[in-house]
Amino acid sequence: MINKFQTFYRHIIDEERKIPEATGQLSDLLADIALACKIISLEVNRAGLIDILGFTGDENVQGEAVKKLDVYANDILTNTMKSGGHICAVCSEEEEEFIPLEDKYILNNSISNKYICHFDPLDGSSNIEANISIGTIFSIYKRVSQGGPGTLGDCLQKGIEQVAAGYVVYGSSTFLVYSAGQGVHGFTLDPTVGEFLLSHENIQIPKKSKTYSINEGNYCKWSKGMQNFIDYLKEEDKDTNRPYSSRYVGSLVADFHRNLLYGGIFIYPSDKKNKNGKLRLMYEANPLAYIIEQAGGRASTGKERILEIEPQTLHQRVPLFIGSEEDVMLAEKFLAAEE
Repeated sequence: MINKFQTFYRHIIDEERKIPEATGQLSDLLADIALACKIISLEVNRAGLIDILGFTGDENVQGEAVKKLDVYANDILTNTMKSGGHICAVCSEEEEEFIPLEDKYILNNSISNKYICHFDPLDGSSNIEANISIGTIFSIYKRVSQGGPGTLGDCLQKGIEQVAAGYVVYGSSTFLVYSAGQGVHGFTLDPTVGEFLLSHENIQIPKKSKTYSINEGNYCKWSKGMQNFIDYLKEEDKDTNRPYSSRYVGSLVADFHRNLLYGGIFIYPSDKKNKNGKLRLMYEANPLAYIIEQAGGRASTGKERILEIEPQTLHQRVPLFIGSEEDVMLAEKFLAAEE
């Protein structure tokens, strides 16, 4: 039975106690991220009442128009983690380069500043004015360099090296999901006490589903194998429990979260326009792949495991097939058949 009054911080402390060599640094860093997300949640909920909606007039490194709330979320996360003393660098989807920690934040002891944090400060922000769920995605790695500010080598590690990852959905309620390698757990923000309370313990995604999430407006741009897969899902066949239902919000966090809880496959394939895919490996694919594998699911590019990819750049893009294990494996089979 779930302890309805177990806070996020109490939960991560209890989980960390199971690891003999733990120092408490990771728990404190996760608590810093949760604090930043509480602040972002407050601003998201009143976004229509204050002057933070709309565009700044600038573009981010992806060439996309930057929304004011994106900038706010980016600043809150960056500054909260800098001042915590647990990271040596931060990497944001909104920043062209990684941000090494300034000397004034570097602590002179062996257990501080030992983590790297990657984050997408506000995923799905194009949906803000439509009041559709948006979110924050984050992942944490241990540094590989020795002391001082972080390096690019610290920031470019395979997804399998993550020590924790998670996301926050800002929707009808604010919901935080995280894993530190010991299962996937969900917490709902209680605004009356200002705490994330454990509401979903040891989340496991169904092995097979009958739901798919994809932007079918790109159908004509897909490979033949990709088209065949979606056509197959839409065919009627009682023996294989088809057709599947289509559920697509257009906000990665929202689509992923629904599929994690109920089963399903989220797909953003490569196409004629985006030959390397569109989603970012370090800020979206890796953290969500870490979570889905901890929940018993699967994540791949359609050909290789996401967590095994050797990153070359901070803003590297990849195709993404993620969700229920059997559904992802089926998609991989269709893509392999076209080769």
